[in-house]
Amino acid sequence: MCLLFETIKIENGQIRNLDYHNRRFNSSRRALFGNAGPDSPPDPTGLTGDPGINDKADPADVTVPVDYPDNGYHADLSSLIPVPGDLDPGIFRCRVLYGREIKKIEFHPHRTRIIRSLKLLSSDQINYSYKYADRSLLDSLFEQRAGCDEILIVKNGFITDTSISNIIFRLTDGSWVTPDTPLLNGTMRMYLLESGRITEASVRPKDLPAFTGAKMINCMMDLDTGSLIEMKHIVS
Repeated sequence: MCLLFETIKIENGQIRNLDYHNRRFNSSRRALFGNAGPDSPPDPTGLTGDPGINDKADPADVTVPVDYPDNGYHADLSSLIPVPGDLDPGIFRCRVLYGREIKKIEFHPHRTRIIRSLKLLSSDQINYSYKYADRSLLDSLFEQRAGCDEILIVKNGFITDTSISNIIFRLTDGSWVTPDTPLLNGTMRMYLLESGRITEASVRPKDLPAFTGAKMINCMMDLDTGSLIEMKHIVS
């Protein structure tokens, strides 16, 4: 079975950027499962979900079945994510594992990774257009980072993403641009593009010297709080 997941920022008990998570959650379900019944169709990607996930019921799991109305199977995550009332103040990662229905909802305290260097790696076969729970290819690429903190993936000659985020680059005028060839159209990327704070452009490795810095962006890292990566620390 094809499993996907959403990682959602919970800050002081409040769900952040919910509209964009709803959009991706519902569009992914429609694309991969369509109007199918409770049994999902064969996985068109050939992926089989996270090998670390056991689909058998566990009494400790929080399992939430989704009621699909006829209006395109739209579901509102705000009514499906039971944020615990006793969750400590601060920032948490909410992980929603789902197929046609939600399988598990987990909350984890967020711990910031310090990332100062990126290793350029090429992979023309990688396909991560949906947020699959199976990250085995991304993980195998990450293991090739050769002493760097993170990787920056090049596909068919164009810059795409890191293993955990989209990427943005700072131009000499202080504006920010993101590659128009992402592996995954992340929720923070969508928000920043639609709000006009960043723009898209084709970016090849040879273009990197034109930029003055880079930042990783995802649901937990935004334009304002993300750490700046010096261009000299993006290496081949």
